[in-house]
Amino acid sequence: MLKPIVLTIFALFGITTISTAQSSLAQEVGIIFGPVSFQSDYGQRNNFDTNVGNTGFGIGIVHFINFSANNNRESFFTEHFKVRSELSFNTTKLEHFGKWVEIEKQKGLVQHLRGMHGSSTLVNLGAQIEFSPFMKIHDFENTIGSFSPYVSLGFQVSYYSTKVDSRLGTLGLPSTTFPKYLTPSDGRPYGFSSENGVVLSATAGVGVHYKLTTMSDLMFEVRYQGYNSDWVDGLNPNKDLYKENKRNDSQVWFNAGYIYYLEF
Repeated sequence: MLKPIVLTIFALFGITTISTAQSSLAQEVGIIFGPVSFQSDYGQRNNFDTNVGNTGFGIGIVHFINFSANNNRESFFTEHFKVRSELSFNTTKLEHFGKWVEIEKQKGLVQHLRGMHGSSTLVNLGAQIEFSPFMKIHDFENTIGSFSPYVSLGFQVSYYSTKVDSRLGTLGLPSTTFPKYLTPSDGRPYGFSSENGVVLSATAGVGVHYKLTTMSDLMFEVRYQGYNSDWVDGLNPNKDLYKENKRNDSQVWFNAGYIYYLEF
């Protein structure tokens, strides 16, 4: 599973190195980190306790292709766009929160949902394009203390490893498993699965760069990432029977970062 990702990493950096050596493009590298809120089949949708409780942590390295820094011929594209590649890692522990857990508790039933827990770990590789609408890149680079807001769009390929378990015992039995997860789903014998796999995702973010020194920036970003699979968290009740299970997994990453200019 990891082989395609490793090959893609070497190909990406090889292409980047060749293209940079043959042009006047500049490079920036950095590190990003921060909390990741996982939106999944664990817990109640749009619930505060779920969003906070199912929050993990992510860290990554980033590389920017800067079209402006070494280019004296200004154009709208070179002064407002950057291309960013990223290799990141995030992990989240998952629990059921929200009204459905509380209703089951009030009825005095076996605590199937409260006993279920899991984790999801991802290694992500991808790219995105950043658009800074309010300030030229040259002006930002020459003004220490300035802010440059941006929006971004991109894609990622991720290797995921998910685990599902219960404090009541082995999952797959009526005595330990909530009924909706006992039904076969999407080629799996149950609506849960501890597995590894590769998924694709689309990303959209909003953030700001802060000019710290001549050769370095700080960045702050909120980014949404939507996967093309509903198995990233290990849960996926049969969609034909359980209509409320209509969305694939996703996450929101609140990250901060430090960026260093390799060339200026």
